[in-house]
Amino acid sequence: MEHPKNIGVHETAFVTSAFRATDKNLSQDTFAQLWQNSKTDKWIAEYLKQVSSEEPFTHCLRNRYFLDEINALVQKNEIDVLINFGSGFSMYPFLIDKKLLHIEIDKPEIVTYKKQKLEHWQQKDVLPKRNIHFIGVDFTSEYKSGLITKLNTIKGNRPCFILIEGVLFFLNRAETNGLFQLFNTIQNSGDYIGSASFQETIKDTQAFKNLLRFFNLKVAKTSEDDYQTIDDRYYTSVPNYSLIDQQDYFSLSEKYDHKVIEEKTLILNENFYLLKKI
Repeated sequence: MEHPKNIGVHETAFVTSAFRATDKNLSQDTFAQLWQNSKTDKWIAEYLKQVSSEEPFTHCLRNRYFLDEINALVQKNEIDVLINFGSGFSMYPFLIDKKLLHIEIDKPEIVTYKKQKLEHWQQKDVLPKRNIHFIGVDFTSEYKSGLITKLNTIKGNRPCFILIEGVLFFLNRAETNGLFQLFNTIQNSGDYIGSASFQETIKDTQAFKNLLRFFNLKVAKTSEDDYQTIDDRYYTSVPNYSLIDQQDYFSLSEKYDHKVIEEKTLILNENFYLLKKI
């Protein structure tokens, strides 16, 4: 599988944050708007017109689902650490009880930029202080042994929740398997994984066809084979884990009383999974 090339920071992390800021009541992300900028706004206007007008709300509900699940586990004292793989500009550390330890993992240029911005906003009292560790990782090189050492040094033996959202779509199956093997290595019985991915049926929708055309025009020449889909059987067969919950855009829309406007074929329906290590 070839990876999309030249996807800049603003097309990924900035856009996702802007989507979450569209409906703060739905996403419960009261800080996402900090990342908004005119360049991203223009990019989004074109995206919503050419791909799917429903897209902001899919990101709002993704954020809401994982935020609520993580908060519930914190309240029950089941987790002490949140490890966010592909953290982008998500703002979970400031939406969750301050007692939680956060480890944010992404490309070096993203975590460097994010760390600088968060420190600036904390100095200005725009954001509260939080215990955040940033790890920049080049996933195109051998990274696992060094990352495992860093993670174990930071989190110790404390119970953790691993979050991976907006990432697997751009990886291949071998890379995905490697990540879940890494998760198994650093987690203990009773720890959790929250994962977001698309099923194969997404490629039959008009929204996906629109997305592919948009990427080809705005980002890089790609085909549908460059994007990974994952069926339910993958999650039910992850060694040493049990699938304890599954949702999608439509089930979460019903749960959070969000009215779906577009037809199903015009929506990029993402699936969300919660796994617990046995």
